[in-house]
Amino acid sequence: MTMHPDDFDLDAIREEWIGKIVSRNQGRFPVEYDPIRRHCHMTGDSNPLFTDPVFAKEEGPYGEVIVPPSLLPIYFSSKGPWPKAPKPKSDGEKKKSKRPFFTLGVPTPGDRGINMGTEWEYFAPIRIGDRLRSEQAITDIFMKPIKLDNKAVWIVSEMSFINQDDTRVAVWRNTTLVHRSPKQIAADEEQFAKGSEAA
Repeated sequence: MTMHPDDFDLDAIREEWIGKIVSRNQGRFPVEYDPIRRHCHMTGDSNPLFTDPVFAKEEGPYGEVIVPPSLLPIYFSSKGPWPKAPKPKSDGEKKKSKRPFFTLGVPTPGDRGINMGTEWEYFAPIRIGDRLRSEQAITDIFMKPIKLDNKAVWIVSEMSFINQDDTRVAVWRNTTLVHRSPKQIAADEEQFAKGSEAA
């Protein structure tokens, strides 16, 4: 569900949403060696710190195989596609949001999304046997015009990956641009014009 740009109160939206955790997920399976080996084989990564348990134990700085940065922590902090996990029982039907998934629930004037960039930061090695969970929070919301839409909204989020010891091992920052379509801009301008005439 979108709103007219005149009804978009940026200060109120920022106050409500910045710092808000919009998703939490507990990894279904522990970190395992074989997915790491298969990932390295697929990507051509022959680093023995990731592919050779004996070398990693005897020569590596961590004493064991660790997850390579190219194998995103999302892999081990998700439910995985198979086998299908049973759906949790709920007390009632949750009302589904009509907002696009990429707004993370934040109300916006537009419903078209563009991913503007991501960045990763790693704080600690991810080891075999670790159990990862993730938490995604909104860290910034601002309005910055683009050529197509002078009321474009930018949403910045941060997903933290946390191990079983409550250590944040990595963070993924993402910026999404949400804008209106030309048709929606024309409709909004028409609505504004009618409101001005009525006044």
